[in-house]
Amino acid sequence: MPTRREDWTTDIHDGVTAYSMAGSGPAVLMLHGFPQSRAMWYPIAAELIAYHTVVLADLRGYGESQKPDQNRPQDCAAYSFRAMADDLLTLMRDIGFDRFHLVGHDRGARVAHRMALDAPQRIASVTLMDIVPTHLLLTELSHQVAQSYFHWFFLSQPYPFPERLIASDPDYFFEACLLGWGGARLEDFSASQLATYRTAWRRPETIFGMCQDYRATLKHDLTADMQDLERRAECPALVLYGADGAMAQHYDVPASWADRLSDMRSSTIPGGHFFPDTAPKATAEALISFLSRCS
Repeated sequence: MPTRREDWTTDIHDGVTAYSMAGSGPAVLMLHGFPQSRAMWYPIAAELIAYHTVVLADLRGYGESQKPDQNRPQDCAAYSFRAMADDLLTLMRDIGFDRFHLVGHDRGARVAHRMALDAPQRIASVTLMDIVPTHLLLTELSHQVAQSYFHWFFLSQPYPFPERLIASDPDYFFEACLLGWGGARLEDFSASQLATYRTAWRRPETIFGMCQDYRATLKHDLTADMQDLERRAECPALVLYGADGAMAQHYDVPASWADRLSDMRSSTIPGGHFFPDTAPKATAEALISFLSRCS
């Protein structure tokens, strides 16, 4: 059973989506969040590959995946959750998986929710980690959440304002994000994963891509979610959230999803927003238990 990163098959699909794959059995696609990359999943995926074919993908704009439209910063449509979902649906089809389980954390969970709505026939189950619905967060915004999640509105400012400020010290900015939203310490993160994150977020094109992701949420994703308020994802769903994170402090997280997921289970994991990094064993156990009931 491959457990080391170098044992995984890695590629960039059609020059767009960087991914790694290992294991055998029913397919599971795992999507990271901000400000990370697919490297966040390696400790968890090492447990899952005993039961599943696991595919780890970098979202568009992140990690080693494509960062389009750098010459047209005013156009962020390519970074919408729907555009990212289309990348990943194409990837999974082309590597041989018409139907698969889907796991997402943070931004990856928002892409996963969009995929479950747009392509229900493709998704066997969905796991959403430490988010409330985008529409709820943006339309019923309290000052406490705005203070905790200020980065949504900073990163979405017009180009090149946030890019220039972040580029002056990207490690300071992004590590401050990792240490927020639930009280993690830098030593709680794997040194090898931190090194991979830093390599990516120090690149100007990655900073740009992450800002475009947040710009697209305000310009495109909120509208798409408003149009789909009456729709529910019909597949089995697991909502996991950090027991000490900002979402748990400010929301009843399961209740926020009750009218958007038809078949929902929920549970907490010790830690804050970045519990997949800081509590990988507990996260893997929760996923294995849920996926075993869905296979």
